[in-house]
Amino acid sequence: MYTHSSEATDQAAGLRRLSRQRPVKVMAVASGKGGVGKTTVSANLAVMLARQGRQVMLLDADLGLANVDVMLGLNARHNLSHVIAGEATLEEVIIEGPAGIRVVPSASGKHNMLNLAASEQAGLIRAFGELTHDVDILLVDNAAGISDSVVTFARASHEVIVVVCDEPASLTDAYALIKVLHRHHGVDRFHILANMTGTAHEGRQLYEKLSRVTQRFLDVTLGFMGAVPHDDYLRRAVQRQQAVVEAFPRSRSALAFRKMADKTDKWPLPNLASGQLEFFVERLIHAGQEMAGSPA
Repeated sequence: MYTHSSEATDQAAGLRRLSRQRPVKVMAVASGKGGVGKTTVSANLAVMLARQGRQVMLLDADLGLANVDVMLGLNARHNLSHVIAGEATLEEVIIEGPAGIRVVPSASGKHNMLNLAASEQAGLIRAFGELTHDVDILLVDNAAGISDSVVTFARASHEVIVVVCDEPASLTDAYALIKVLHRHHGVDRFHILANMTGTAHEGRQLYEKLSRVTQRFLDVTLGFMGAVPHDDYLRRAVQRQQAVVEAFPRSRSALAFRKMADKTDKWPLPNLASGQLEFFVERLIHAGQEMAGSPA
């Protein structure tokens, strides 16, 4: 009886996977330095995309300072380290957030995802491959800076969003991140998002400053994703542990996130063969092995 039930469950899971054979768009959110509001951007963009009808998963990839769940007022009992250790399934770790987004809490430094044993790698790939949830978009909230983990997650993603603000160090460090990803890892397309700007024009100016330098020294394509203005409503939403697009949907910052969510629809879908979540994890592990100098 148990065997028959188990086979039926396996068949049902297989049919579910076949029924969702559509590409998953993986977007990494990164920044050259901390303090530019990268996680706020990730959380609000995820919620806005979900409000527009997308099935969104938000992966907290800040392995040292995980805070996506805190920012959204969620209570995470488990995280990705429990999946890697075989102590919980990915389904058990995922938390449902506002607008139905699914949040995967970070391992918080307990596990180095870029240095896993072969059995742990296989288990992680299988965990993502066996998810029963439909997912259209996977947003990856990276740590700030140019650590190996940031580079690895960015390489494994289809699109890279670089968050900048009006500070010289922000632009300098953003350029350094783009330079490393391009020259050493072959990433040649980036989307620039200006945060905490006075006006949309100021955001465009920040993009143009960065674009002039990259055009001179790097062979990359930079696109202007948009600007999130200074907004007291956004600050109040952060204090409430809510997304501003939920708490104050008519605010200037919420409207900016809506425009940027619309832009992502125009980005190309990945081809089917490399577009599923398990393939993202395979790329992630492969990139991590190359970073560590181990054989792929």
